[in-house]
This record gives sequence, C-alpha cells and structure tokens, in this order.
Amino acid sequence: MQATGTLSVRVYTSQAQIPLEGATVVVAAPGEEGKYKLLSIQNTDSSGQICPVTIDAPALGESTSPGGLPGTGRPFALCDVWAEQPGYAMLQVAGVQIFPDVETLQAMELIPLPQGLCSLQQRDERDIPSQSL
Repeated sequence: MQATGTLSVRVYTSQAQIPLEGATVVVAAPGEEGKYKLLSIQNTDSSGQICPVTIDAPALGESTSPGGLPGTGRPFALCDVWAEQPGYAMLQVAGVQIFPDVETLQAMELIPLPQGLCSLQQRDERDIPSQSL
C-alpha cells in the first residue's frame, strides 16, 4: 500500500536568508537506468517558497523491519531538487528523503555569481546521505 509525503522548498540568498522570488525549482524522482521522473516545476513566490509537492512514499507498515522498503532497503522515497535564478549559481540537492505523512522542508541557498558567469558555468551540488534507521 502506497502513502504520500510532502516536500516544501524555500529558496533564499545570503546568511540573512533573503527570499528569492521567481527562482525556478525542479523536483524529480530518480528512476530506472538513470532517468528521472519529473514531479514538479514551479517558480518561487515573494517568500521564496513553492507550493508543497505531494510525493509517493512507502507506507508506514513497510518500515517496521530493519530492511525497510522491499527492494530498496529504505523506509522512505528519494527525490532530487534543483533551484536556479539568473545571476546565481544553480544548486542541486540529491537524495532528499520523503517519509510518509511527513512534511520535508528543503532550504536552498543560492550564491550570487561573479559578473559575466551564468548558472550553467558554475553550480553547486549537494548529496544528502541516507539515514540509517
């Protein structure tokens, strides 16, 4: 039986966490043979947030054993999140963990680019290691 979790994303810049309006946020689930399943493409609002994205996750009953979800060994779903805004380095966060009936908040800090560079020339990648539950 399948359940769902929710992903909320907040995009900002600087240590003061100034929201970035109009940033493009892409949410995708890793699939077979290195392909991704597109789950959402949205632009951030004036508070730097997107509308929450509902993502399929394993049911709570499937996480009662140490092995987790059959075939994957984990009691959560995974997704990757990309955020970009002109004038800022693109940020990719891989391995965001989505648990059933839980809202996951992914904060994404975009770094301003030096004059003359585009986000495709400079980007930041982060990988979230899986929790050992």
